[in-house]
Amino acid sequence: MNTTMIISSVLIVIFFAIMITIGFRSKKHATDVNGFVLGSRSVGPWLSAFAFGTSYFSAVIFVGYAGQFGWLFGTASTWIGLGNAFIGSLLAWAVLGRRTRVMTQHINSKTMPDFFGNRFESNGLKIAASAITFIFLIPYTASLYNGLSRLFAMAFNGIDYSVCVIIMAVLTGIYVIVGGYMATALNDFIQGIIMLIGISAVILAVIKANGGLVAAYMGLSAIPAKTASGEMWAGGFSSFLGPQPLFLLMVVILTSLGTWGLPQMVGKFYAIKNEDSIKKGTIISTFFAIVVAGGCYFLGGFGHLYETVVGVEEGKPVGGFDAIIPAMLKTLPAALIGLVIVLVLSASMSTLSSLVLTSSSTITLDFINGLKKKPAEEKKTMLTIRSFIVVFIVISAAIAIFQAKSNNLYIAQMMGVSWGALAGAFLAPFLYGLYWKKTTKAAVVCSFIYGVGLELIQLYINLAHVDLSGNVFLNFVFRNSLYSGSLAMLGGLIIVPIVSLLTQKTVPANADKCFECYNATKTVDVTDSLGK
Repeated sequence: MNTTMIISSVLIVIFFAIMITIGFRSKKHATDVNGFVLGSRSVGPWLSAFAFGTSYFSAVIFVGYAGQFGWLFGTASTWIGLGNAFIGSLLAWAVLGRRTRVMTQHINSKTMPDFFGNRFESNGLKIAASAITFIFLIPYTASLYNGLSRLFAMAFNGIDYSVCVIIMAVLTGIYVIVGGYMATALNDFIQGIIMLIGISAVILAVIKANGGLVAAYMGLSAIPAKTASGEMWAGGFSSFLGPQPLFLLMVVILTSLGTWGLPQMVGKFYAIKNEDSIKKGTIISTFFAIVVAGGCYFLGGFGHLYETVVGVEEGKPVGGFDAIIPAMLKTLPAALIGLVIVLVLSASMSTLSSLVLTSSSTITLDFINGLKKKPAEEKKTMLTIRSFIVVFIVISAAIAIFQAKSNNLYIAQMMGVSWGALAGAFLAPFLYGLYWKKTTKAAVVCSFIYGVGLELIQLYINLAHVDLSGNVFLNFVFRNSLYSGSLAMLGGLIIVPIVSLLTQKTVPANADKCFECYNATKTVDVTDSLGK
C-alpha cells in the first residue's frame, strides 16, 4: 500500500465518520414532513448558501466539465465559472430567493411540483411536474458517480469502481434517511469548506508545477487552437473569449441559467429562515461559486499543457475528457491527492443527497399523494419518503455501475439532456408564476411540453446518429444538448407570456390570493404620540 493510498484512506474514513455522526445528531429535526423535507423552514444563511453551492457543483463539474470545456476553450472556460457565480448564484438568489420563500409558505408548497399544483390550482400539473422531476433526476444523479472512477483508479490501484459507488451511495442514504434536510444542510456546509480549500490548493499546486502563472500562460499560448470555422489559431487557448465564443456562450447559459429551474436548487429557497438570511446567503453563495466554479474551470483551462501525459488523437484526449483532470493531479504530493479525493467525494455526496431528497419527496408528496383522494397520515408519508430515498439511490447507483462497465450510449446521452429538460420545462413557468398574476395554466403546460419535448428530440438525434448537416437551423438547435438545453430555457421565457396572453380564460381563480403575501400589512402599537 503506497503513501497516497494510506493518506487517502485515512481522510476518507474521517470524512465518512463526520457525515454519519451529523446525520444521527440531526434526527431531532426530522420528526415530521416539514422538518424532514424543509428543515422546518428555519435554515440560516451559511447553511442555505453552502447547500445551494454544493448542490450546484458536483464531481461532474470538477472532473468532467472542467476537463472538457477547459480543453475546448482554454482559460476562457473561466467565464463559465463566473457565469455560474453571477447568473446562477447571485441573480438566482436576488430574483428568486425572497419571492420563492414568501409565496411557497403562503400557498403551503413544499416542492416545486407542489408549487405548480397550488399556484395554478391544478393537481394534474403537480403530478406531471413530479413525474418529469423523478424521471430526469435519475440519470442526472447517476452521472455524479462518473467523476469518481478515474480519481479512485489513480489513488487506489486495484479497487473496483463498483465498490466506491456502493459505499458512497449507502453512506449518503444513511445520513439523509436519518436526518433529512437538516443533516444534508449541515453536511453540505462541511463539504463546502473542503471544496473551497481543495480547489484553492490544487490550483496553486498545478500552476506551481508549470513554472508559475506567467509560464503556464506562455506554454498555453504556444499551442494552436481550432476555431469554429476550422482554422488553427496560435494563442487561442489563452485568449479572452477562446477559439469558440458562441459555443462558450451556450455553455454559460445552460450551466448558469439552468439553476433557476432545477427543483433541487430552488428548493433551498423554500427552507431559508428569514429576510436577513436571504441577503447574507446571496453574498455567501456568490463567493462560494466564484472560488469553486471559477477555480474548477480555470484549472481545466490548462489541460493542453498535459497533452503528452494524456495523449492526443485527432485533437482529442486519448482517454476522453474525463482523463484530463486526473492526469493533471498525478504529479501532486500524496497528501494533496488525498485531499482531492475527499473534495470529489464531498462534491458528489452533497449533490447526491440533495437530489435523492428532492426526488423522493416529490414522488411521495406530489405524485403518490396527488393520486389519492384523502391525504396520507404523517407517519406513513415519512415512511414512504424514506423508502423512495432507498429506491432512488439503488437505481442511480445501478445505472452508474452498468454504464461504467458497458459504456452504454443511451445512458450517457440521457445524462446530457436531463439538465436541459428539467430547466427547460420548469424555469419559465416558475419565474413568471412568482412575478406575474396573468400566467396561465395553459402556458405552464406548453412550457412542460416544449422543454421536455425538445430534449427528447435531442436524445433521439444523438442515439440514431441523425445527419442534420443539410439543415442549418436544425443543425444549430440540435448540435448537442448544450445548444438545445439553452434554447429550451430561453424559448420557455418567450412561450409562457405569449401563451398566457392568448389563454387568459385559464388564469387561476386564486391568483390574487397567491400574490397577497407580497403586500402583507403589519399593525404596530404606538406607545407615545404627540399628534400633529
